Amino acid sequence: MDAKAKHIAIILDGNRRYAKKALKEPWKGHDSGAEKVERLFDWCQELEIKELTLYVFSMQNFNRDKKEVDYLMNLFCKFFEKKETKEKIHQNKIKIHFMGRTHLLPEKVQQIIYRLQEETKDYSAFQVNFAVAYGGREEIVDAINAILREGKIKEVNEKILSQYLSLQNEPDLIIRTGGEHRTSNFLVWQSWYSEWFFLDRLWPDFEKEDLIKVIKEFSQRERRFGK
Repeated sequence: MDAKAKHIAIILDGNRRYAKKALKEPWKGHDSGAEKVERLFDWCQELEIKELTLYVFSMQNFNRDKKEVDYLMNLFCKFFEKKETKEKIHQNKIKIHFMGRTHLLPEKVQQIIYRLQEETKDYSAFQVNFAVAYGGREEIVDAINAILREGKIKEVNEKILSQYLSLQNEPDLIIRTGGEHRTSNFLVWQSWYSEWFFLDRLWPDFEKEDLIKVIKEFSQRERRFGK
């Protein structure tokens, strides 16, 4: 029986190289990447994907040039405050969830994150998780520290630890655009049996046909889960 993808995760890689190719400043490529994310919402709903997890800003990205980091923070605000984006989220009942050390983000970004999560918390048609200020190892460390602070659990097992993670659901497949073949600290715990797809296409060049092709290949893979 063909496997059907319900939860897709994507590492959005290649924005800066896209900008350089167009002879623009590297960080300007993130604008094109954000536009593609809006279109991705529509594609996933058309293809009956129920959950989407996007790696948009890692913990390690804080080490980039301050000008680029500031540009990205402003882009986050602009993206989520845009009238068209907000209308799409509410009209389609999209639940928005942010995962990562969001307390490290600028105050304005934190306010937008909190408000958007509150406004959409009861939606269930489609869920989008944004990994911002996120790292897979950091997520596990934070979960362990949360367990230790509570002091109620004497022994930790996989089920308990999973309950303290930012993302409980495990993606069926993970796509990385941009031609790199690294997992880059993304969903270290949750990806243990996800199917990985590494694409040469830069993220702003990614199209619906690419998504359909990956989903089709996923459906033809045999997932044995160690059996």
